[in-house]
Amino acid sequence: MKQEIFDIVKSSSLAHGMTDADVRALLASSQVRRRSFAKGGIVFQEGEQPRGLYLLLSGTLVIKKDTFSGRQIFLSEVSEAGEMFGEVYEVLGRPYDMYVEAATRAEVLEIASSLFSLAGGDLSRPALCVQRSLMRIFAQKAYYMHGRIQVLASGTLREKIVRFLAEHLDEKGTVWLTESRETLAAYLAVTRPSLSRELGAMAREGILEVDGRMVHVCDFARFESYL
Repeated sequence: MKQEIFDIVKSSSLAHGMTDADVRALLASSQVRRRSFAKGGIVFQEGEQPRGLYLLLSGTLVIKKDTFSGRQIFLSEVSEAGEMFGEVYEVLGRPYDMYVEAATRAEVLEIASSLFSLAGGDLSRPALCVQRSLMRIFAQKAYYMHGRIQVLASGTLREKIVRFLAEHLDEKGTVWLTESRETLAAYLAVTRPSLSRELGAMAREGILEVDGRMVHVCDFARFESYL
């Protein structure tokens, strides 16, 4: 299992620029620990003060928020090993305004704030690498949010779908969705049934072919008319 964790961390965005020795030093730190959660377990609660960074090792997590009336709002999903979450709140020092729940049995790597905090004095090489990686990750997330704002600025749901797909088409006019339909709906700020209905309507009209997570553009002229 140690080798598996090493491989996951080494291939993650957090370890960008780290050598094998750096990653091993990071994992050997007493401020890094592995945590297990049963289905329904809570990684952190809304309102809690951040204690560190989190990296998914296995399983699936969902990010949610509760309304005043008690309704749960699905915000996103963390399902890819090596995916990091919670880092924005950690760096800003702000309490979480959402919570993370295990949708399946899951394991995460928790990296304590004190490992890469300047308050403790000189930083180790792995800690400096973590800081540099965070700057790079923040830049990537800013770029991601810029793209999302452009998508959300589109008028209709169909226009949002087309703009999203247009950014991810391969040379054959196909998109292989890496996220679930529910996650995509959250990204587009619509309900999952509304998204499914619109994709179905576009397929019936011959604009798209939809097969599971594969979406192929059949009629580019009509597809691009919504851009």
